[in-house]
Amino acid sequence: MCIEMIDKMDEYSNPPNRPNRPNRPNRPNRPNRPNPAGEGIPRTSLEHWAVLAAVVDRGGFAQAAAWLNRSQSAVSYAIARLQQGVDVPLLVTEGRRAVLTEQGQALLKRARPLVGDLRAIELLARRLKVGWESELRLVVDAAFPRDRLLSIIAELQRSCPQTQLQLSDAVLSGAEEAITDGTADVVVTTRLPQGVLGEWLLDVTFVAVASAAHPLLAVQHPLTESDLVRHIQVVVRDSGSRHPRDEGWLGAELRCTVSSMEASLATVKAGLAYAWLPEHVLQESLRSGALLRLPLEAGATRKVPLHLVLVRPDVAGPAARAASDCFRRSLLSQQSHAVKSHEHRGSDVGDDSKP
Repeated sequence: MCIEMIDKMDEYSNPPNRPNRPNRPNRPNRPNRPNPAGEGIPRTSLEHWAVLAAVVDRGGFAQAAAWLNRSQSAVSYAIARLQQGVDVPLLVTEGRRAVLTEQGQALLKRARPLVGDLRAIELLARRLKVGWESELRLVVDAAFPRDRLLSIIAELQRSCPQTQLQLSDAVLSGAEEAITDGTADVVVTTRLPQGVLGEWLLDVTFVAVASAAHPLLAVQHPLTESDLVRHIQVVVRDSGSRHPRDEGWLGAELRCTVSSMEASLATVKAGLAYAWLPEHVLQESLRSGALLRLPLEAGATRKVPLHLVLVRPDVAGPAARAASDCFRRSLLSQQSHAVKSHEHRGSDVGDDSKP
């Protein structure tokens, strides 16, 4: 039976009335058509570009591996694949630090927005799945008034009770890094990174103060910088890691660095140093006389603006938007209270002038 089937297949493939076709000559191989730029499958992936950004931002392969929670060999392999894909050198080693080449700078600048867009899509997908965010990350500059911040937190706990709040203090560039790294949802910062839109909230007044017994207060003339540099200044450490700033420090060798506003205030009250501190932090100490304003010839006060940033407004969830609204309402409430207090003082003066 099998033999018959094979015979019939032979008859079908070579019918008796059809002559066998002559063998066709071999066709010459067609040359491959050139692949126009931008077509075909990309030779690199956004994951590789994200690894490159981590190496640059964190200052090396080991630091990037720790931040990405990967092995150092996996990071090195991703960079090697990326350089192979673009066929240009991206990194060079200077000392112990990996830095971008000129080509690497140009390419990574174009790749960063793409990586950010992909992260935003993934974040939006997670938030669409769960509705309200499971976690809300707030990074607030330490100069923001504590009582108002606690009031905002209390309001958020009532409006989104299922969302876990993660609140972090930041000093100087720490808030900026939270914006550029995307490690926070809502940020209050003293300075906006380039290309980031923010909303002005308020100006915080910093005042130069010392304890009542401090030697600077015994000087019989308005204080100048040459007077100040002879004494210890207390400054709050920048919480950023990549581009820390010494804003407010006069540059003298006599410096005491602390990690918080509270530690700075305690150091000044103990008579160990002088400092510029937010006026709202000093109110009780100035009222009691424990601290006194330094009689500076210039610069006794300085104003620092605070801005509100919704880090990724295109994918912000309801909790992040609720937090932004809370900060705005807090500002309006404060402004309304200030207007009413001014009107009340004005009416008191008017009453006193009546017969």
